[in-house]
Amino acid sequence: MAAARHKYPEDLSDRLKRYALRILKVAASLEGSPEAYIFRQLARSGTSAGAQFREARRARSVAEFISKMNSGLQELDETDWWLELLAESGLIKPSRLDELRAETNELIAIFVTCIKNAGNHGK
Repeated sequence: MAAARHKYPEDLSDRLKRYALRILKVAASLEGSPEAYIFRQLARSGTSAGAQFREARRARSVAEFISKMNSGLQELDETDWWLELLAESGLIKPSRLDELRAETNELIAIFVTCIKNAGNHGK
């Protein structure tokens, strides 16, 4: 699967890192509040997608790649849930989360496409 490493440019890794840093800033704004549970969950799920992608790039098989990417996809979906909850609760102004939620959905679309493409190559 080493050839797959060249299919996904470093900019996706960089994008996921920038995304994780943005998530941490939002999560940190909740630290010490009664909503600290959301802080922990958002920080965990929002940073995990990049780690899963890094592991996927080192996969030894298509099946392992797809598995890691699916894990990252689940984390992105969970992150969107927490962001949606924060927006609707009024804990953070929804407008402050708009760009981050849009980026979450773009990353979800990228992960879905990667998983589909890998599945087609594995057949």
